[in-house]
Amino acid sequence: MALHLYNTSSVLQFNGYNLSYESVIPAFLFATLNYMIILFCNLTLILTIVLNKSLHQPMHLFLVSLPINDLIGSSAFFSQLIKEILTNSQMILFSSCVTQAFFIHIYAAGSVFILTAMAYDRYVAICKPLHYSTVMTKAHILKIITAVWSSCLVSIGLIFILLLRLRFCRSEITQPYCDNPSLLTLVCEDTTINNIYGLFISAFTQVVANATVFYTYLQILLACFRTKRSDTKAKALQTCGTHLFVFLLFECLGLFTIISYRLKNVSPHLRRFMGVSTLIFPPTLNPLIYGLKTKEIREKVLTFFRKKVLLPQCTVS
Repeated sequence: MALHLYNTSSVLQFNGYNLSYESVIPAFLFATLNYMIILFCNLTLILTIVLNKSLHQPMHLFLVSLPINDLIGSSAFFSQLIKEILTNSQMILFSSCVTQAFFIHIYAAGSVFILTAMAYDRYVAICKPLHYSTVMTKAHILKIITAVWSSCLVSIGLIFILLLRLRFCRSEITQPYCDNPSLLTLVCEDTTINNIYGLFISAFTQVVANATVFYTYLQILLACFRTKRSDTKAKALQTCGTHLFVFLLFECLGLFTIISYRLKNVSPHLRRFMGVSTLIFPPTLNPLIYGLKTKEIREKVLTFFRKKVLLPQCTVS
C-alpha cells in the first residue's frame, strides 16, 4: 500500500500484541487501571503544588513540569493502546500515528531536560545555599522552564518536519506504538539527513544531560562530605538520591531503546518491552517517588485526604 505526504487518511498496521480472545479483557483492565493510576497520581501531584502557595518554591516549580510531561507521554501511548485492545484492531491512521510519535518524543526529550534542570536546582541549593534565593528567582526559573519546553518543541518539531517531507510506501509499524525510527522504516527515499539529525540530537542531549548531572552530583557529594551537620547531609543525600534514581531509570530504559534500533541482533521482543517500559514505569513511579519522598508534598496530600475524604466519612458515621 503506497503512502504519500498528503494522504493523511492512509492506514498503517501495528506489529502489535496479537492478543487472544481470552486475554482481551485482562489486557484491557490492566491497561485502563495502569492509566488511571498514572492520571490520578500525576494530577494529584500537579494540583497539590499548584493549589498550595507554600509549595511555590523553585524545586517544586520544576517538579510540576515532570508530571505534566509524564501525562503527555502516557496519554499518547495508552489512548491508542486501549483503543487497539477494545476494537481488536491493529490499524491506525497515518496522521494519528505521526501525532502519537510526536508526543512520545516530546515526552522523552522533556524527561531528560526537566530532570537535568532539577539537578541544577539541587546543585545551587546544596552547594551555594547562601546565594540560592538570589540565583533561583522566579524570573530565572521561568526562563529555565521556558528554555526546557522550547528546546523540546524545536528539536522534536524539526525531526518531524524532516520526516514528513519524505515519501512513504510501506504500511507496517514494527513497534507496538509509533515513533520516529519506526516511521522511517516506512520511507522509500534516502533518510541520511534524518538519521544524522536524529543521532546528533540524541547524542547532544545525552552528553549535555549526563555531563550536567554527573558534575552537579559530584559537587553535591563533595559538599555533603565536607559538611559537619549529619541531618543536613542525610536530607541532601535523600533528596538527591531520589532524583538520581529517577534519572538513571529513565536513562537506562531510554538509551537501550535508542541503541537497540541500531543493533540488528537485539531481540525485537526485548526492544518492544523496553520501549513500552519507558512509557509506563517512569510516569507511574515519578509521582509516587516524589510525593512520598518530598516531605512538604507528602504532608499536603495527607492533609487534603484527611479533610476531604476521612473527615466527611467520620461525620456521616
